[in-house]
Amino acid sequence: MRKFLHILVSKPFVISMTVLIELSMIIYAIYYLSLRFLQVYSILVLLSIITVIYLVNKTENPSYKLSWAVLILTVPLIGGVMYLLFGGKKIPKALRIGVIKLTNDEAPVLKQDRRLLENIYEYDVNLGKQANYIWRNAYYPIYEKTNVTYLPLGEVKFKHMLEELEKAEKFIFLEYFIIHQGLMWGSILDILKRKVKEGVDVRVMFDDGGSLGVPYGYEYEIRKYGIKCYVFNPITLRLAVQMNNRDHRKICVIDGKVGFIGGINLADEYINVYERFGYWKDTAVMIKGEAVFSLTVMFLQFYNYTAKTKDDYFAFKAPKDEMIEYQNAGYVQPFSDSPTDDEAVSETVHLNMINMAKRYVYIMTPYLVIGHEMILTLSIAAKNGVDIRIMVPHIPDKWYVHAVSRSHYEELTKNGVRIFEYTPGFVHAKIMVSDDEASIVGTTNMDYRSYYLHFECGVLIVNDPSVMVIKNDFLNTQEKCIEVTYADTRRVNLFIRLGRAILNLFSALM
Repeated sequence: MRKFLHILVSKPFVISMTVLIELSMIIYAIYYLSLRFLQVYSILVLLSIITVIYLVNKTENPSYKLSWAVLILTVPLIGGVMYLLFGGKKIPKALRIGVIKLTNDEAPVLKQDRRLLENIYEYDVNLGKQANYIWRNAYYPIYEKTNVTYLPLGEVKFKHMLEELEKAEKFIFLEYFIIHQGLMWGSILDILKRKVKEGVDVRVMFDDGGSLGVPYGYEYEIRKYGIKCYVFNPITLRLAVQMNNRDHRKICVIDGKVGFIGGINLADEYINVYERFGYWKDTAVMIKGEAVFSLTVMFLQFYNYTAKTKDDYFAFKAPKDEMIEYQNAGYVQPFSDSPTDDEAVSETVHLNMINMAKRYVYIMTPYLVIGHEMILTLSIAAKNGVDIRIMVPHIPDKWYVHAVSRSHYEELTKNGVRIFEYTPGFVHAKIMVSDDEASIVGTTNMDYRSYYLHFECGVLIVNDPSVMVIKNDFLNTQEKCIEVTYADTRRVNLFIRLGRAILNLFSALM
């Protein structure tokens, strides 16, 4: 009984019920009016037709347009209204203006050393174009003198993170999509409490949508310890489904000298002390050196917007005399992606990586919910003789999303793309590695939500020893996978194929 009551008052249940009630009231009101007023019915159907015409002509991802067009035409009475309420990728005005303003105001803080760009162009023209694209469109420069340590599992990141947090003397910044009470977060929180008493400036941000497992007002509880804690883009109880743009980033910065970035959240399944969907495979990188400043700026942009404060970013830049210069390292370029600027940075970086590959591209992603452009890019690369391998989970976290991922297997494998499913459990890693020269490690899934709706981040690594470590981790993990061949896809039951095809119609809405 107590467990049942706990569920009834939990944040996920309350928000879900609120959204369901609001949606039901809207649908009932529309239905009620349409039965009694022919004019209302005609107007609603006309609105749906106009909405579909608008969608078709809009500069938008084709998969997203198709998903909404099918939904609207299936239920024309309410389809147009549904799109107006929930389909316009609505970013709350304050959030949109606030983040854009901060980005534009603070862009001069980050400056690109033109010599480095020229050096990368000399090393490889395509990689130079990739780095230049990120700099010109995401405003994050590429650095040298930065050490990269690849962390192939959540347990490994957790160990390194605890060690580095213990060394903190000036500040600790944590920004995560998911914080969940348990061993991982509890151990980190214990260190944060002690560090605050030592005079360390500790700041924490977590996403309200991702961290549904923590109680209401959890940020206030954390603040009692002297930690500056804020919730990003809080979900309100009024039309909560419009709060669609989540902070999916995972960033840790310590004293401006050490940074962590990757797919690993602060919850126990990520370090496999709690089993969820089998063994959890996730990755991150630890960087030390000049490039950490970009992570500091990323964090402070969101923190200043959320906390309504303004910091001098240079006050959090580690002095040169305190920095170790890593002369033998390659090039490192952390970057952030935002739905506020209409520039799909993460998707473009992924497409560039595939297009510029000469010999191979290896990919880990939890979801393969991709549109025509990405399928075509992968297929053409494979047809050109590039070894394209994609690793996805065998045990899914969302069966319907996994079904959509599998709906693409036939087309991809027919064109030479190799698909591997990780049999021990769930792959949550988001990595690409190519030609022994470059890699991307970040938070971006290969799906519409990451590419167009969420705030994401990643790091481009060029000509660094860690690239080969990432490649070898992929190959070692591949030994624990089963390969899905084109012949396998042709043997799938007709009804399953039909179900996947239907779900794929709405893939961009998942």
